[in-house]
This record gives sequence, structure tokens and C-alpha cells, in this order.
Amino acid sequence: MTELRATLRLQLHKDFTLFDAAAQVPYMAQLGVSHLYASPILTARPGSQHGYDVIDPTRINPELGGEDALVQLVNTLRAHDMGLILDIVPNHMAVGGDGNPWWLDVLEWGQGSPYASFFDIQWQSHDPLLSGQLLVPFLRSDYGAALRDGTLVLHFDAQRGRFHAQHFEHRLPLTPASYASILRGSDDADLRALGQRFARLGNDDASRAQAAQLCAELAAQAHKVPPLLAGFQGGDEAAQKRLHALLERQHYRVASWRTAADDINWRRFFDINELGALRVEHRQVFEQTHAKVFELIERGLIDGLRIDHIDGLANPRAYCSRLRRRVRQLCGDAPFPIFVEKILGAGEQLPQEWPVDGTTGYEFMNQVSLLQHDPHGELPLSELWQTLSGRPTAFEEEIQQARRLVLEGSLAGDLEEVAQRLLHVARHDIATRDLTLGAIRRALRELIVHFPVYRTYAQACGRSQQDRRFFQQALDGARQTLAEADWPLLPHLDDWLGGAILRTLPPGRARCLRAQALTRFQQLTSPVAAKAVEDTALYRAGVLLSRYDVGFDAEHFSASVERFHQACAERAAEHPLNLLATATHDHKRGEDCRARLAVLSERAAWYAERVKDWHHLAQPLRSRSLQQTPDGGEEAILYQALIGSWPLGLQADDEVGLDAYLQRVLGWQRKALREAKLNSAWSAPNDEYEAACADFLRRLLCEPTGLAMRQELVGTVAAVAPAGALNSLVQCLLRLTTPGVPDLYQGCEFWDFSLVDPDNRRPVDFPARQAALHAEVTAEARLENWQDGRIKQWLIRQALALRSERPQLFSHGSYQPLGVAGEHAAQVLAFLRSHGDDHLLVIVPRLAAGLLDEHPVPHVPPQRWGNTTVVLPDALHDRQATGMLGDCQVATDQGIALATALARFPVNLLRITPSLQEPRHDR
Repeated sequence: MTELRATLRLQLHKDFTLFDAAAQVPYMAQLGVSHLYASPILTARPGSQHGYDVIDPTRINPELGGEDALVQLVNTLRAHDMGLILDIVPNHMAVGGDGNPWWLDVLEWGQGSPYASFFDIQWQSHDPLLSGQLLVPFLRSDYGAALRDGTLVLHFDAQRGRFHAQHFEHRLPLTPASYASILRGSDDADLRALGQRFARLGNDDASRAQAAQLCAELAAQAHKVPPLLAGFQGGDEAAQKRLHALLERQHYRVASWRTAADDINWRRFFDINELGALRVEHRQVFEQTHAKVFELIERGLIDGLRIDHIDGLANPRAYCSRLRRRVRQLCGDAPFPIFVEKILGAGEQLPQEWPVDGTTGYEFMNQVSLLQHDPHGELPLSELWQTLSGRPTAFEEEIQQARRLVLEGSLAGDLEEVAQRLLHVARHDIATRDLTLGAIRRALRELIVHFPVYRTYAQACGRSQQDRRFFQQALDGARQTLAEADWPLLPHLDDWLGGAILRTLPPGRARCLRAQALTRFQQLTSPVAAKAVEDTALYRAGVLLSRYDVGFDAEHFSASVERFHQACAERAAEHPLNLLATATHDHKRGEDCRARLAVLSERAAWYAERVKDWHHLAQPLRSRSLQQTPDGGEEAILYQALIGSWPLGLQADDEVGLDAYLQRVLGWQRKALREAKLNSAWSAPNDEYEAACADFLRRLLCEPTGLAMRQELVGTVAAVAPAGALNSLVQCLLRLTTPGVPDLYQGCEFWDFSLVDPDNRRPVDFPARQAALHAEVTAEARLENWQDGRIKQWLIRQALALRSERPQLFSHGSYQPLGVAGEHAAQVLAFLRSHGDDHLLVIVPRLAAGLLDEHPVPHVPPQRWGNTTVVLPDALHDRQATGMLGDCQVATDQGIALATALARFPVNLLRITPSLQEPRHDR
């Protein structure tokens, strides 16, 4: 079994298949990666670019090459002593369309379908129009308009002898018993008789078997059916009424997509109508949805799992425990890492009782980002943002506004369901029977608005100490914004939603109602947080974009070296295999884009003055009809997006390069406007406004009127890019050497100035990376030509080679923060990794833009460090420290001088050995 040292994430799709991934294995092996970390590979919706929209979990996606391609990939990995970690999606499947056989069976047979319990459907809805029916909110228009316009069409599958309605790509099977309504209109006696037999069908297993036989008989008479369809089509009112009556007899109610926000009676992934949630807490659902994955594990094709959206599950702890038990049954006690995609809030720790190896590493991205922001820049940048946008500078205010928007909009129906469940809980107790639905709804909404984390994990035994703390924060916040008349509800919500121990209630309806309400509540707070924070507030806030990304504690601008050390020590103690990510398929801005923008925190006053000038310089770029477009906040965010993502070497007069860059930024701009939901939105696009914003951007980047602005941007990027690249190298080395397992994202071995998806999922130029890896170029030459990105790839290869040579040091070694003394002590971070008598010293600069001066290379001139020195523990005095990145040798008795350690390279690793004679490893 290959030891887990480093992973590399690949995004698989029809244009980059498992075969294509196999072709890149030699390169990944030479880079030093131990495990390929693949996006989902089970059969997804045709054309899927990400694989999270699974329609058949029992097969490898044929668009990726199918099972043969997977076997070839694994064989190639094994030949290079590498493993495979697979991303799986237990929370949901793709629904709608015509590709998911389980979903289509539920539409056809309703509660009689064997898959009815697979999807998280509330069959007994409080809406009288949905009694025993499933809402199908896929119509592009209102239901009446769809009937009138003929976009709902009755079809007959002659080969299978089955009827269905069709609305564009959406197939809506008719329940066989309703075929009688169609066949009774035939002039043919045999068809009418067959229709009577269909009418007698029930909804049980025997009826399913009978239906199969009847459909076969109907298929034999298929040539007689087409004339019957005409009575349900056409523009006449009678045909519309007949089709409406037929659809009313189904196990679903077809409706406009807009109804989902208020009327949905099944759980979705966030607010996406095309992704239906699964009840994986049921053993049968768990086994069937994981059957292929378990087969692959048993065959030795998979070496680890990444669990998508763990917070969507009813009971994440129970799921992880069941998954771990099944894995052990399949592969014994062999190491098999399991990682969960989990957003940790400020002060939140991954529950220790979950039998997993850690998270996918979003929190590490945040920790490094906090370290690289200068606290002195927060006030001037906040004042600039307030002046330009008029919006709050406190991110918490943006979150609360966004949460209210989400709860009153796209997730209003989900909130209503929890409120209705709590009403049933209240009605079941004499002490609370007078509580009203309106009061419960108001209190519940404010509780969720103030929730400080994605969710809690209360169970039958109540809340953990951590969850009690977070829930109390939510209660305190709700009390501040609720009317005093509603305060008495808060203690009841506290009890019902995990504060009171369920096991103290006797088994029965009261306990069942409470448990159901608790589960639904905990499954609601997570999508509210995701939609409000990731998909709204992160696009509204603009103090500094490098502090706004997925998994970031954006309420905080910066953090101390001590806080970073503390986080590393905790990770070493609790989850030493936790993934360490700085770029992902979900990030809002690339890792090097964020690193460059962080420099603005060190030059805040300088930047603020430039932006104020730009605001006036940009007036000729605005639309004549919409002079305030983009608005002040959008303009400020745009400038930061351009500074962060501006390609190195792109000049203000490069027409070809600017046009290519424009296309990328236009995609980001459209998404940013709609996600912010201020002047446009996905649900109600403001085409005129979006067009005016796009014209502003187009003039800025590609027309003569924008030349002066482009020159300003080019100058600004040139001024901050070297310090940004230094930040990038520091970020890269910290990911490779702190406790945990470094996770690389495809293509990010070179500079990553990407924007949000789909920009961060563009094709990777692997041949260029392979050529750079094999180029005979010195470290000094790579540093001199730092703009081509090869210096970053070189650093990754050096550090991963070291991890391969000394695996115990990184997997089991201790982490010891080191003090720094001297003139620039606050601008250095140093720590020691030790295992036995094997010691590795890591030294990196931070907040070093001022030390670079006007130096055009991301390397602090040695003399600028003055007397700054890393202080070593007494036990390591009288030894020799040998630089492994920048060549140096220094005795350790007086500490390690930065001027020596970082003389040849911007960051360094120093091996501490007992004597001068110890050989060093040149690479």
C-alpha cells in the first residue's frame, strides 16, 4: 500500500477522461505525488463537467471511459507506486431530465416505487394540492402557460408500450393506471379493453408485474396509438383540459421552476432543483448507492475516499461510522484514508468521534491567508470600501443580510417545513400548544440568521460541548433582533433542537416528532450558510477579496504567527493526515491570485489613493444610459479581481492577449453580479444592467478609451506582483511542510491566477509542465525568470522529494514553533519538524513587501534582514544547518541568521545534522 504523502486533484469529464488521467501519471509521479485525487467517476448527467450530478451510481461513467479506463488508470498508478483517492457524492443525485432510472421510477409509481424511500420526499405535505404527490418544479414557465403553449407534450414509446409527458429535456412518466384515460378514447375495441385492464392496476408489486405485461401487449398494438395523442395536443382548450386531467392523476404535480422556493416537498442539494437529496441514513439506500464504490474497494482499485457535502446528511457521525466499518470489512486494517468536505467555522473543530482522517483542507487555506494579511491595512481598506460602496465593512452584517434573503427566497419552503414540524411538536405538548406557526417561524428564522457555523450535530443524547456553545451564540443573536414578544419561544427552540435529551422522552409520537424536526433543522442550516456565505456574501463584500473564499473566516482580516502555530500543533495532534489545500475546484480566486491581493493589505494607503483616482479616470467607460453602472462596490471589486488575476507579462496594448483575458473576466463578472443578487440574479437576470457592466469592462480592457486605465492596472500589478509571488512561494512551502498531507490542484504547479469556476477548471497544459519539470535549469535561473511559474513547480518537486525520502518526519514528526529575534522578527515564521534525531527547519518571510523595496524579483535582498535571527532550542546548538533550497551552511550555536538562510532563495528548508561531515542531498 502506497503511503499517503501528497495528492493531486484532477477534474474528470468527457474532454479529460480516465484515459487522459492515466497518461499524466508519469508526470505526477516525477513531481512527487503519491495519490491521484479524482473527481466523481460514477455515471453523471451527460456532458457533466464535474461529476456531482450522478444519475446512476452502479456504473463507471462511460463518458470517462468506463470501467476499462479506470482499470487502466489504476494499473498505471500501481506501476508508479501511486494510489487513487475517489470523490463520492452520498447526499444527492441528479433528478429531472431523462437519465436517472430511480427518479423516473418514483415519478411513475409514486410511493409504490421501491425507490420512493431513497429520495428525501415529504409525501404528506401540508399543501393540500400535494397530498401523496411529488412536486416536480421543472417547467420553464407557469403550468397554465406550458399547457397553452404546447411545451408539455404527450408521447408514446412504441417499443416499450409506455406513455410519458415531455417538457424540453424533462421526461415525466405516466403511471400505468392512468393509461386508461388515453385508451378509452380509441375506436379500437381491443385498445379500450386493454385500457380497462390498466385502470384496475394498483400501486403494489403485483401491479408492477401486471403493468409490464400490459405494456408489452400495448407495444404489440403500437401502430394504433398515435391518433390518440392528438386529443391531448394542439392549441384548443379541450385538448389542454384533457392533458391537464391526465397529469392530475399522476404521482407528481408538475409546476414552474419558480414554485420550488416556496412549495418544494423534497430536499434538494442547496436550492438546486435538478439535484435531489438521498436518505443515505437508511441501510438499503446506503448499500445500493455505495455498491459500486465498495466493489472497487474490494477489488483493490481505490485507496481512499473524499466525502462530498458531509453536512447534508441526516447523521454525519453515523454515516462515517458505517462507512468505516464497511471499508474495514473489505480491506481489513490496511490504511484507507477517508476525508470529509467540511467547512469549519471560527473556533470550530472537526468532531473527534467521527472515524475519519480529516477534512479536505479549506481551513488551511484560511489559516495561511490570515497569516499573510497585514492588520494595519484593515482600517484604510475598510474606509475605502465604505466610501465607494456604501455597504457594511463588517462581513458579519453581509452574512446576516444574505441569510435573511435566502430564507425569504430560495429556501423559504425548507424553512416552512421545519416550522411546520416544530408546530406539530408544540401542539403535542399542553405547555406549548398555544404557540403559533407565525411566532415559531419568526423565532426560527432569526435563530438561523445568527447561526455561527454550518450546522450542529445533536443526537438522541443531546449536543456536544462545542455545539452547545454555537447554539448559545445563535440564541443570543436571535434575542437581539427578535421582538421582545417572541423571546419566550427561544428556550423552547433550544430544547426542541437538541438542548433537551431525546432519550429522556418515552418512545412514541412526541419523541418521533422531536427527532424529525431536529434532523430537518440541522439539514437546513448548512444550505442556508452555503447559499448566504459562499453564493451571496462572498460576492457582495469587497474590503479585500483575498479574504473572501470558500471556508474562510472572513469576519477576521488577519491573524498572528502564534495563531498559525497553534492551528498546526492542533492538526498534528488530532488529524495528522488532514489534507492541506490552497486551491480547489470550488475556490473563488486562485491561490496565487489571493497571494497577490494580500499584498494590498501591506500597501493599503497607497492602493486607496490609486483607486480614488481610477474612479474618476473610468468615467468615459460608463454607459451613457446607465451612468452608475457598475455601481461603486462592483467597480471596486472589479479592480481587485483584475489586479489579482492579471496575467504576468500582459501589456496594456496587447490586443490578442487582452481579448482572451476579457472573455475570462466577462464570465466571472456575470456570475459575480448574479450571485451578489443586488442588481441582477440567476432567478431574475437584469439583462440591461449586465450588458452595461460588460460594456464597461470591454472598454476598459480592449478599447482605446480604456488605455489610460489599463496602464494604471499594469503599473499596479507590476508594483505588487513580486511580493505576491513571494507570498505564493511561502504559501506553497507551508502547505508542503506543516502537519498534514499537501493537496495540489490540477495545473497549479505553475502560477494560478484563476477566477471562480468555470475559469478554475480550464484545460491544463500538461506538456508545458512536463517540459519544465525536465528542464536543466538552476534554481537561480528559475528565480530570475520567476514570471513563467517554473520556480513554483521546482519548489513543489524539491519538497515532495524530501517528503518521499523522509516520510516518518512528515507523517509522525513533531511540530515545534521557533522564536525569531532581531530587526524584522515580526516578518518571519519558523518552525521545526523533528522525528528522533532527524530535524528539519522551515523558514519563510511574511508581510515582506516593504523589505522587497522596488526589487523586481520575489526575493528579499539578504542585507535587508539585518540582525534577524531564528532562535533554535538548546538541544540543537553545536550542530550544522544545511540549506536544501538555497545553498548555505551555518553553525547553529548562534541561531540561524536570515541574511544567510535566505541569501540564495526566498524561502528555505535547513537540515540540522550532528556534524559537518554529514552528506547533503543535492537535487
